Amino acid sequence: MVKTNYALKITTFENCCTNTNNFNLKAMIKAHTILTKAFCILLVCMFSFTSSYSQSEWITDSLDTFIKRSMQQWQIPGLAVAIVKDGNVVVSKGYGVRENGKPERVDENTLFMIASNTKSFTSTSIALLDYQKRLSLDDKVTRWIPDFKLYDHYATNEVTIRDLLCHRIGLQTFQGDFLNWNSSLSRKELISRFPLHKPVYSFRSQYGYCNLAFVTAGEIIPLVTDTSWDDFLRYHYFVPLKMNRTSTTWNAIANDKNAAKAHTLVNNKLTLVPYANVDNLGPAASINSSVKDMSHWLLMQLDSGRYDNQQIVPYPVLRKTYTSQTIINQLNPSFPSTHFSTYGLGWEMEDYAGRKIIHHGGGADGFVTSTCIVPEEQLGIVILTNSDANWFYDILRKQIIEAYLNEPYRNLSDLYLERYNANKEKTAEELATYKTELAKQNKPTLDLYSYVGDYTNAVYGNMKINNEKGKLILHFQHHPTLTGTLEYLDKEEFLCTYNIPTYGVKKLPFKIVEGKVESITVKVSDFVDYMEYEFKKSIK
Repeated sequence: MVKTNYALKITTFENCCTNTNNFNLKAMIKAHTILTKAFCILLVCMFSFTSSYSQSEWITDSLDTFIKRSMQQWQIPGLAVAIVKDGNVVVSKGYGVRENGKPERVDENTLFMIASNTKSFTSTSIALLDYQKRLSLDDKVTRWIPDFKLYDHYATNEVTIRDLLCHRIGLQTFQGDFLNWNSSLSRKELISRFPLHKPVYSFRSQYGYCNLAFVTAGEIIPLVTDTSWDDFLRYHYFVPLKMNRTSTTWNAIANDKNAAKAHTLVNNKLTLVPYANVDNLGPAASINSSVKDMSHWLLMQLDSGRYDNQQIVPYPVLRKTYTSQTIINQLNPSFPSTHFSTYGLGWEMEDYAGRKIIHHGGGADGFVTSTCIVPEEQLGIVILTNSDANWFYDILRKQIIEAYLNEPYRNLSDLYLERYNANKEKTAEELATYKTELAKQNKPTLDLYSYVGDYTNAVYGNMKINNEKGKLILHFQHHPTLTGTLEYLDKEEFLCTYNIPTYGVKKLPFKIVEGKVESITVKVSDFVDYMEYEFKKSIK
């Protein structure tokens, strides 16, 4: 229509100019005005047409097919994705189902646990208070929490809020999360147990991802503002960003009618797992959100802190969170154009094809998720999945980035699936070996009642082993819903199968001294904690 009308306007103008017998200045001026308006309309339409195709053709033509195919390969029941480009939400949709075997579909409003993507909200809050001069990122933690302690006396006196937010206090990645994750302890109780965790590294020497550090930082917020961490986020971000579905508690997702259920793989079969109650880890991990809501968070990040014509966060605050603080340097040979990997304040940073990538991942029982911004491309991505047994959540982020950067196409899902399946086969072979050993029905050197009793670990606390109908069962003081069933293998080693699949199936050795049980070394899945914990048997 525009093209046709534009041609008609030209004809009208030419007739007015060339027919001297009918020359009419007013008509000529009118026709010129019409032509000018038409030309402007044409330019607007041409610009709109170009803008609608400014996004990668792969996104418009192949994204759906790629996601659906990959979800089948990775056995992901449900996934949601949002893409922000040039100030607009160009994709915001769900795929698959909220619960495996049930018809309810995932949509852009479906809630997922975003887990550690929570950290950018906490770090932004602290950086905002720093900007407002209500605290300093370089304040000693003991200024705000006088009784705060770490294992090392020097570190206790020197550790700053900045140290807490950039993972450089000396603990290794996930250290202590066996105690922290999904436990019955409050935030204050967890913080009070910080000095029990003996660091693996020296203070500030290297990166070690620490959830409890973020909990501690988050608990400084109410000391400065008289507002809880949860309410601070709600007032400063959720309300002004119209993140109407976003919440910070287990109860909110457990009772929501449009929430994705949590899944994992057990013996290569999708299995429901209970929502992890991580309210006590709130500032590190407890936000529930949808891709629609999270797209608003990304729009704000990419527009210098503005959203809906309002300044939500001053840009210097955001810039501070994007500034590298700690070297991660876990470089991936599959991405040779990445030369650095660092951690800022609640965000990871790396370069890729000459662009700065700012991102974070999150993992909770039954969920793995990712958020990302590429400021130079005005690109933002959020991906939420309701299975914790996949790498696709991060692969999809990279695939979308490569599409927008016009990198040569390669199917990253296929590339990584091969590696993932190799790891999965190795785990399956290990379990098969255990089953073969169990089939021998070896007998422990001591009777079962010799293993029964109370056990204590300095970091975790108490654990009890009961004989229940001829089986040894582990019960944990701070995890009332977690149990482990022990089956004898050989040489005082038992196979422990945890009732919550996220904690895994692990071989646990007992230490026997002079015919008596002295201790058991407990290990859970690396997804929870890499550490081993020796529990000593109480002597009666």
